[in-house]
Amino acid sequence: MVPLPEQAGCKPKLQLIEYDAHSFQEREIELADLEALHSSRVSWINVGGLGDVEALQKLGEHFRIHPLALEDVFNTGQRPHIDEYEQQLFIVLQMAYEETEGELVFEQVSLVLCDHYVITIQEDAATDVFEPVRKRLREGLGHLRFLRSDYLAYTLIDAVIDQFFPLSEALGDSIEDMEEDVLTTPTRDKMQQIHEFRHALAQLRRAVWPARDVLTRLLRDESGLIAEKTKPFLRDCLDHVLAIVDLLETYRDITTSLMDLYLSSLSMRTNEIMRVLTIVSSIFIPLTFIAGLYGVNFANMPELHLKFGYPVVLVIMLAVAVGMILFFKRKTCDSVYVTLFRLFAIFAFFCGYSSFAAARNVVFAGSMLIVRC
Repeated sequence: MVPLPEQAGCKPKLQLIEYDAHSFQEREIELADLEALHSSRVSWINVGGLGDVEALQKLGEHFRIHPLALEDVFNTGQRPHIDEYEQQLFIVLQMAYEETEGELVFEQVSLVLCDHYVITIQEDAATDVFEPVRKRLREGLGHLRFLRSDYLAYTLIDAVIDQFFPLSEALGDSIEDMEEDVLTTPTRDKMQQIHEFRHALAQLRRAVWPARDVLTRLLRDESGLIAEKTKPFLRDCLDHVLAIVDLLETYRDITTSLMDLYLSSLSMRTNEIMRVLTIVSSIFIPLTFIAGLYGVNFANMPELHLKFGYPVVLVIMLAVAVGMILFFKRKTCDSVYVTLFRLFAIFAFFCGYSSFAAARNVVFAGSMLIVRC
């Protein structure tokens, strides 16, 4: 058994809660205080931290926790499962919560259920999801103080499972908010966010889905540690697990649809760009032919010596371009027509001050800018 590297040498924090129908006591204890536990009351010992192997071994020896169970305590990151030992049930769950930066954090919680006590062992003593359970015990709310340790174990398991509801719903709200952004601005950042959402959904599902087998095993318990009156509550907790899994599956399908929508939007924008550039190229094919024809260096070309030869050629080119634009207007949408009109205006402006080739280059550069905008 090896302690967690970031907690090596740190003593675990032990918190003891003892209660029955008429009394309640909560305090922090040391290992030596375990000898004074009241067997007539239900005891909940919460251990925070895995930095001291020797201390947890002494705890295991005192409560006769199986060595294989102690190995699973230190082997963090396991999938939820349940093992039955002599007069004990050992349960491993994954607890999830959200840090201030919005990052999901997963922590292993080990639970040992015996006849009169429950032991929970956490990786970190600073954060858990058990505070609502402590509040119910302090204030005597519900049936918790009137039932056995198996009901306490159910309450702790239910607290771990129910924490997945707000995390899943918050993630789902973020996914739904992204749908419109993906349609309007399909950038690479959006695709990266979609992949992050899918990764978070996979982590949540991997943490909660195996809990179904844990609860099913508890419902079929034959050790006598689970009372019949507790099993309906466990069945309700199992329904919560299935509801969370269904919710995660729905959000995963939405992210798949978002990826398809992203690719479709990107393809549509690419097609729009290619359509505009194709039309621009089609318009410049006859113009390039005219410019190339009168750019050859033959000596016997009468048109080159006409007084109004240059304006006539410009008028012919203008007529050809306008005719093709009007033709494409009938075949394409108005936005493409407006874009072509702007490009031709740029062409006409630069033709008065530069060569035809320079004007053509300016128009092609302008077409890329206009389409991208």
